[in-house]
Amino acid sequence: MTSTIATGPVSDVVAPVDEVRRHFPALERTQDGESVAYFDGPGGTQVPRQVVEAMADYLYHHNANTHWLYPTSEETDALLLRARETVSDFLNATADEIVFGQNMTTLTLHLARGLGRAWGPGDEIVVTELDHHANVAPWQALATERGVVIRPVQMRVGDGRLDWRDLERNIGPKTRLVAIGAASNALGTITDVRAAAELARAVGALTFVDAVHYAPHELVDVRSIGCDFLGCSAYKFYGPHVGILYGRRELLERVDVPRLDPAPNTSPERLETGTQNHEGIVGAAAAVDFLASLARPGAPADVAAGMRRRQALRCTFNALHGRGEALIARLWHALADMEHVTLYGPPPGTPRTPTLAFTVRGRSTDDVARSLARRGLFLSNGDFYAATVIARLGRSPEGVVRAGCSCYTTADEVERLIDAVRAQTE
Repeated sequence: MTSTIATGPVSDVVAPVDEVRRHFPALERTQDGESVAYFDGPGGTQVPRQVVEAMADYLYHHNANTHWLYPTSEETDALLLRARETVSDFLNATADEIVFGQNMTTLTLHLARGLGRAWGPGDEIVVTELDHHANVAPWQALATERGVVIRPVQMRVGDGRLDWRDLERNIGPKTRLVAIGAASNALGTITDVRAAAELARAVGALTFVDAVHYAPHELVDVRSIGCDFLGCSAYKFYGPHVGILYGRRELLERVDVPRLDPAPNTSPERLETGTQNHEGIVGAAAAVDFLASLARPGAPADVAAGMRRRQALRCTFNALHGRGEALIARLWHALADMEHVTLYGPPPGTPRTPTLAFTVRGRSTDDVARSLARRGLFLSNGDFYAATVIARLGRSPEGVVRAGCSCYTTADEVERLIDAVRAQTE
C-alpha cells in the first residue's frame, strides 16, 4: 500500500530515498517473489556500491604492507592516513586519534586491558544495564584480573532509559572510568553521554562511550561530548566489518596496552596490533564519504560540490534524522494500536534512534522473524548482546523482535511491515 508518511522538507537537503537506494545493489534482492526490505540495520547495514569499489580498487591496485619504500606500500600508507583523516571528520577528532581494529568489541577489550594495568583494588568502574555487553564484559574482566569494583547503573524498565539518579549515586571519588552507551542497540534509547562525561570529569574519571548504534543515526562529536574514548563500527554505517576507536591523543600515547616491541609506539598505531584490514579501513572511509555525498546543493550551509566533509555530514545527518523520526513514529503508533503487540523502550518524540523492539503475544520471536522473512521483511530477534536489557524486560531467553530504519528504508516498506505484523495477530 502507499503511505502518506510526511518527512518534511528534508528532500531538499539530501538525496531523495529512491536516489539513495540506487547505490545499494542488495536492494535488488527478492525473497519468495517479494522485494526484500532490510530492517536489520541495527545489526549491520547494507553496503553502497562505492564502498565495495573502493575496497576492490585497493586490493587490485595498491595492496601491500605498510612503511616500506616501494610504490604500493607508500600508496597504502597514504590511503590509511587519508582514511584516518576522513574518519576524524566523521567524529570531529584528529587523524592521530583514530585507531582501527577488527571490531569495537576487540578494541574495547584491548583498551580495557591497557587501562586496567594502572588500576587495582579499591578503584571503581561504572557500567550500565542498558549497554551492549561489549561495553560491559571488558570492564567486568578487570574485577577478576585487577580487583577493581564494578558498579552497574540500573535501567528503568518502563521507558528503557537509564536511572540518572542511580548513575549520579554510582560516580564518586573512587571512580576511574564511566563506560556508557550513547544509544541502546536493543531499544533505540539515546542517552545524554555529554552529561555523563561531565559527571565523570568532576571526579577525575575517564569516560568511554559506545557509539556503535548511535553513529549511524546522529553525527558524533567527540569534542562536544567531552569523552576520553569512543568506539564505533563501520558496518553499522554502510561500511565493511571494521572497528574504530577514538581516544584523546595524550591518553593513546600513554595507555599501557600490550604490544610488540618492534611495532610503532606512537599514536594511533601503538594500539593497532598486527597487520590491519587495509581494504576494510579504505572501505570505512568510503562509507563516510558516501554519507557526505548525500548532501545536496542548495541545502543550508551551502552544501555544494566543494563543501567541507564535516559540514556535508552535518547536513546529511540532520535530514536523515527527520526521515527516521517520521518512519519510526508511523511504525510505533501502528503497532501500538494492535492488541497483541507489546512495544519496548522510549516512545517517538523523545531522544531515540529509529529502532524499535516488540513482541507478539502467543508467538515466539523466532516464529515472528521467520514469518516476516517469508514476506521479504528481514528483521533480527534475540538479545542482540544486550542481554541485561532483555533480562530486565523479562524477555529472556528468547528476546524481542527488532526493526531498524536506515537511510534506504522507505515509507512503503514500513507499511509492508505493519501489515505483516498485523497478520501475526489475526
